[in-house]
Amino acid sequence: MARPTIADIATRAGVSKGAVSFALNGRPGVSDATRERILKIAEQMSWRPHSAARALGASRVDSVGMVIARPARTLGVEPFFAHLLSGVQSGLSAESISLQLLIVEDTAAEVEVYRRWASEHRVDGVILVDLTVKDPRVDELRALELPAVVIGGRGGKGALASVWADDRDAMLSIVEYLAALGHRRIAHVAGTPNFQHTQRRIRAVRDAAPRLGLLDAPSLTTDFSDAEGAAITRKLLSQSDRPTAIVYDSDVMAVAGLGVAMEMGVSVPGDLSIVAFDDSILTQLMHPALTALSRDTFDFGRQAAEVLLETIADPGTVINRRTADPVLTVRESTAPPA
Repeated sequence: MARPTIADIATRAGVSKGAVSFALNGRPGVSDATRERILKIAEQMSWRPHSAARALGASRVDSVGMVIARPARTLGVEPFFAHLLSGVQSGLSAESISLQLLIVEDTAAEVEVYRRWASEHRVDGVILVDLTVKDPRVDELRALELPAVVIGGRGGKGALASVWADDRDAMLSIVEYLAALGHRRIAHVAGTPNFQHTQRRIRAVRDAAPRLGLLDAPSLTTDFSDAEGAAITRKLLSQSDRPTAIVYDSDVMAVAGLGVAMEMGVSVPGDLSIVAFDDSILTQLMHPALTALSRDTFDFGRQAAEVLLETIADPGTVINRRTADPVLTVRESTAPPA
């Protein structure tokens, strides 16, 4: 018979897994009556804490870590990460847990940070972003027995806990909308090529092209910076058969692309429609305001913090939580092609 988990207790008690975690770990957040009921059910089910959780519980440091392997200059102008980090910190602060944040240049440096944190027991768990193809961090964290949650994709096909939204469906909603407007030449200014979410978006555009009758649908990869976003846009708009619509993988690149279009005398949306994969105050303040995929990035981060705390409390359970898909918000930057 399988060992009962926090999820099993939550189902029996009719409460959330977070409430069970709070009750079993003696933390505030549930009423005395609920705590007593949960503890009684746990006893009836012969629940025992996972050995890793038991060892961790004896020396908790009430801190979790997050390492981002992207250029610091790029992150400085990226609203997505500001909102995400705010949500993560909100979810952690509610339980008096601190967040250690480091920015490094590459994955190798990130792995070294995890090794040091684990050996020095600096954190109780970590949050991963930008999962790559055949990501070495997944096996490394499993070997270190360091609780982790992946933001944005299933961690190693479910080996690690994750909080994610469907990038493929989100990208399809953009391309299908543009095709419905009559666009047949749609370019995709994508992010870093080895990121899994970039690959999912590229495949979505490629797979949709024949079905929607697109004449051209290239995906050109970048480092997510405004400089590369602008350079790729300039290249696309210099072609004789230039696209009539461009989809950008971030709001920063979309704003940079709009600037290039204005510089080159290309009317938006008269000659060119622009869509941003991420929405932020940047897209709303532009003129014209940019059509974008909108989601609650703050809540995305808050849920990641919640899942990580549940994973720390019960490392034997792998949680894969799918969040609501982003919704396309149509503004002034899209219209039928001239």
